[in-house]
Amino acid sequence: MLTVFNCDLHIHTCLSPCAELDMHPRPLVERSLEKKLDMIAITDHNASANVRYVMEAAAGKNIQIIPAMEITTSEEVHLLALFRSLPDLMKLQTIIDQHLFGENDETRFGVQAIVNELGEVEGLNNQLLIGATDLTIDDTVDIIHQFGGLAIPAHIDRESFSVLSQLGFIDEHAHFDALEISKLTGIRQGRLRYQELNRYPFVTSSDAHFIRDIGISTTKILMAEPTFTELTMAFSGQNGRRILEQQC
Repeated sequence: MLTVFNCDLHIHTCLSPCAELDMHPRPLVERSLEKKLDMIAITDHNASANVRYVMEAAAGKNIQIIPAMEITTSEEVHLLALFRSLPDLMKLQTIIDQHLFGENDETRFGVQAIVNELGEVEGLNNQLLIGATDLTIDDTVDIIHQFGGLAIPAHIDRESFSVLSQLGFIDEHAHFDALEISKLTGIRQGRLRYQELNRYPFVTSSDAHFIRDIGISTTKILMAEPTFTELTMAFSGQNGRRILEQQC
């Protein structure tokens, strides 16, 4: 039986330098449950150390955590990478670490805290997570797919760090699995604005950096259960699974 699930596929934790420190695993999960979210993706900038702690905070609760990351490509495009499992995400992290340079300046960019499910600080990430990798969009998408992930350009309607703001177009041969429209536009308006991109499924998410913003914009998806496999099927419209765009 197919059911409508409420999904927010773009949420940051306190590991992202631009997120508030209250965005650590336990309150993040609690807020997601308050907002009646069925599936969330944890998408810190070029980093993933807090994902497992969010998964532990959510253990036994009625919510599915998708291991993910928001990568900044060499073109300064933000690209979401969603995975089936934490080990698959860790494979990507190894590569990102080899292609990300510079050291964080907490005064300028903020603290990058690794916090466990109990709210305890495990350490700080000193990489320049706000920076760009030297990986191109095409190379990054190929790597994501190599590890079985889904590649989604983030907030394509924004005037910075989007594939359209940086490149001006989306190549017709690009192998994206979906496109994200920001909460400022929404899917219905996005379809009217970007009619040339109708070959792609659209999603919308909160891009939450603050607790209060979790679930402020979500995608309703018709699936049998809130899993990565079902999400993949919904993106391609298989077996009745689909994104319910008129509800987003």
